[in-house]
Amino acid sequence: MKDRITGAKALMRALQAEGVKTIFGYPGGSIMPVYDALFDYTRGEKKCFDHILVRHEQGATHAAEGYARVSGEVGVALVTSGPGVTNTLTGIADAMLDSTPIVVIAGQVPITALGTDAFQEVDLVGVSQPISKWAYQIRRAEDVAWAVSRAFYIARTGRPGPVVLDFAKNAQTEEFDWEPKKVDFVRSYVPYPKLDDEALRQAAELINNAKRPLALVGQGVELGNAQEELKAFLEKADIPAGRTMLGLSALPSDHPLNVGMLGMHGNYAVNLKEQECDVLIAIGMRFSDRVTGNTKTYAKQAKIIHLDIDRSEIDKNVKTDVAVVADCKESLPALTALIHENYHGQWRDSFKPLDEKERLKVIEPAIHPKEGPLLMGEVVNAVAQQANDDAILVTDVGQNQLFATRYFKYHHKRSICTSGGLGTMGYGMPAAIGATFAAPHRQVCCFMGDGGFQMCIEELGTIMEQQTPVKMILLNNNYLGNVRQWQDMFWMRRKSFTKMQNPCYELIAQGYGIPYQAVTTREDLEAAVSRMLATDGPFILECAIKEDDDVLPMTPPGMNVNDMMLEI
Repeated sequence: MKDRITGAKALMRALQAEGVKTIFGYPGGSIMPVYDALFDYTRGEKKCFDHILVRHEQGATHAAEGYARVSGEVGVALVTSGPGVTNTLTGIADAMLDSTPIVVIAGQVPITALGTDAFQEVDLVGVSQPISKWAYQIRRAEDVAWAVSRAFYIARTGRPGPVVLDFAKNAQTEEFDWEPKKVDFVRSYVPYPKLDDEALRQAAELINNAKRPLALVGQGVELGNAQEELKAFLEKADIPAGRTMLGLSALPSDHPLNVGMLGMHGNYAVNLKEQECDVLIAIGMRFSDRVTGNTKTYAKQAKIIHLDIDRSEIDKNVKTDVAVVADCKESLPALTALIHENYHGQWRDSFKPLDEKERLKVIEPAIHPKEGPLLMGEVVNAVAQQANDDAILVTDVGQNQLFATRYFKYHHKRSICTSGGLGTMGYGMPAAIGATFAAPHRQVCCFMGDGGFQMCIEELGTIMEQQTPVKMILLNNNYLGNVRQWQDMFWMRRKSFTKMQNPCYELIAQGYGIPYQAVTTREDLEAAVSRMLATDGPFILECAIKEDDDVLPMTPPGMNVNDMMLEI
């Protein structure tokens, strides 16, 4: 006997087949048949999903991103049509730029109403195509299983990214004879390119002959689950490695070959040494402008090897000498087999005087100030010192992000969630919610500025309802701090609309029933952090920060990486 079900129920079965366990969503008219079907799948004997009701659709996408980053699985957001789905576009674009696998499923008006400017009708496929890996409109119930399977296949394979499914309301309510589908091939889509043996040989030859090799480690190592393969490669050839912001937890902070964070506000030594190395090995990173500075002068002395799964990244920003296009889970061990055991002690030792210079001029004053107001660096350091070894760092965007990523410690893989390519303020709080569902037994520490905190402040409602144990550290300097710093440095200190009048966060915390403490002096900081981390459930720790606290070091935009400034 045939199993006849609606398209909405077919979606439930298709998501179940993909191993989905958590859905972040917000209901509405055009997705109501799906939510009605979901009712039975979130309770009782049929329960297989946890649905997390967010307070804004942008929050659903960022929560799905946080879930995906920490779990390594595909995050799922479920929303309605019109403004419901246009609210997700920022999260979709964020996921695209940061290679985060999410599937956004949105309701749509019935196909008979398409093109009539019907209530809450938006051309979602047209709007989302440029910022997603694939966007598709489901017009018939019988296409649900195929479309969902294809969506998850595209989202999670190759270079991951967001996929959008526009689900017409008629397709949700129509009945059809259920038949499961499994997509594991798409014509013209080659997610895992074949390794080129000649490219591997050329790369190994350059590495074996290098006197001053330097590896640049990106998020591709995390996405490819190649953390152990990376360590084996670096250790065999004794290669120092810098990490991009999104790749910070691909290599533990205390690994002897870790030489710090790359980029505009990264560590001093590794940025300068990019201009001295003779072989530069980029692994799963895209040579962002925030890493390279002026590309016309970037690493011109070096032979450049680029390992990346995405062929379109090769030679896009920086010309390479050898390209190894493949999944780093495959390319790294293949390359490790061809390289010689080596020792580059003199080269690695040359980093130490620069590290010491940064420590004395920047790090010590930032994390151990002797007087004056609280600084962001010392707050981050205080949390890092007391947090569990497996703690996950989530940040919003701005100075809070830059200080947090610099001074937090990373001991385990998939320990950082932050918005890189798009730089999305408001990302932090919902992403932290997603991270807690991905890893419920790990501490989640979310650093936010007063600007970003207010951009998705409504998600405190989600935290309240779910009692998600997010430890929120609010670094409050009453400014849009990063913009203020740039105004001071490059715009003659003309602080145009960056000063903020903030609400009473204690009253806001009380309204949501979330434990809260304010810290205004460093004498109270350690005990407050201890109380926060020991509290079950969520906590807001508001720290009154020096208003003109600046992030250093810094490479001014458009300048050479070796023009990095240790002081202003």
